[in-house]
Amino acid sequence: MIYYTLPAVVLGFILDLIVGDPHWLYHPVRMIGKLIDGFEYLLRAIFPKSKRGERAAGGLLVILVAGISTAVPAVILYLLYHKVNVWAGFILEAFWCYQLLATKALKVESMRVHKALTEGTLPEARTAVSMIVGRDTAKLDVEGVTKAAVETVAENTADGIIAPLVFLMLGGAAAGFFYKSINTMDSMVGYKNEKYRYFGTAAAKTDDVVNFLPSRIAAWLMIAASFLIALNGKQAGKIYRRDRLNHSSPNSAQTESVMAGALGVQLAGNASYFGRTVEKPSIGDPLRPVVPRDIVRANQLMYVTASLALILCGVLRWILLLL
Repeated sequence: MIYYTLPAVVLGFILDLIVGDPHWLYHPVRMIGKLIDGFEYLLRAIFPKSKRGERAAGGLLVILVAGISTAVPAVILYLLYHKVNVWAGFILEAFWCYQLLATKALKVESMRVHKALTEGTLPEARTAVSMIVGRDTAKLDVEGVTKAAVETVAENTADGIIAPLVFLMLGGAAAGFFYKSINTMDSMVGYKNEKYRYFGTAAAKTDDVVNFLPSRIAAWLMIAASFLIALNGKQAGKIYRRDRLNHSSPNSAQTESVMAGALGVQLAGNASYFGRTVEKPSIGDPLRPVVPRDIVRANQLMYVTASLALILCGVLRWILLLL
């Protein structure tokens, strides 16, 4: 199986660029989501409703969901590769690799925001950006909508593309599903609100751990990519060194700081979530206003960064196979 992982990931990467994430195609993350919902209901019923009880339940949730999400595809692929037909295993693994990456989907969704800003109305743009961000969007102006879209492209370059790509290269589709299960749990229960303050602690901390190195790899590659497409690579490196930790998460500002520097704009700052304003530090310098065209530039930077990551990870895996 280990010899087919590299071509499966490459094929999956290419398929993602071509096909993207059509809404009619059932995505495996939905199954992970249902698994999380089911175990959350069960574990909350079993464990006491106390700080210690909820943290224990949340820890067990991580173990159960990550274990099942990894073991099931691993067993299926093993049986296909070794008991059925090598090509059957390769085709399924390549298909799963394609589904676990989100390069084109990220571009498509963010460019809907760009189209609404340039050809439609502000309410349409607010609706479009609400599909890809967790903050309140009803009162955002044009600059606020644009910043939200650019920030989403920056952050998801790390956890929607580079991080799963790293795990896919390390251990094939099964490792990719492991990462995706952690990332999905964080997005579903990793909130610091009353409901998930303790229950979601383990999911949030685990997500921080698994994204620690990939987010930094993504940032370094994004700096290199900014030079390649004639953005401000020098400023990208400067802002990265200064603002990469300007976020409550140790990982979220890594690529966002590079994006802000490369574009020469200021991102982040205070935002509204569920009707409550959350104070957040700004990232980057306001050398110029954020404009809708920056969404296009952000996507160009994202695509080149993803391509560099594929080349780097592919070469490293190929070298390890030769050793």
